[in-house]
Amino acid sequence: MTHRRRHSGVRQTAVLAWMRLARIFQKVDTASAQMFRAHQLSTAQFDALAQIGAAGGITQQELANALLVTKGNISQLIVRLEQQGIVTRRQSGRTNCLFLTERGQALFNAVVPQQEALIAELFSPLSPEEQRQLLVLLRKLDHGLVR
Repeated sequence: MTHRRRHSGVRQTAVLAWMRLARIFQKVDTASAQMFRAHQLSTAQFDALAQIGAAGGITQQELANALLVTKGNISQLIVRLEQQGIVTRRQSGRTNCLFLTERGQALFNAVVPQQEALIAELFSPLSPEEQRQLLVLLRKLDHGLVR
């Protein structure tokens, strides 16, 4: 019976940690989405903007892999960003590479630092050392998950 209780207690702690992590993600995601909307961007558009801006010359497949979405979903996203004058496609051999336009680069330069400042503010209840510890623990958990 003692073994069962201990196992149940460990499981309960894991479930509580997962629920807390989900709630924190939801709060950060909501705050981020509000900031993105102020720049007429969806979360997916911001993610693409940040990836393309950081990598410059990324292919649609590389972008799909980085964002963990399908190439079909990326196509719709890219068309929308092109229509907004944020992204352009350039032929490179047999593939199209994605680059930020001048407008896209200006948006990247404005929004990415704002997002980083927002995340820093949201994580500020933790000391810098606690943030490092959290990162180590989350990395360990991430690498331990097989799926």
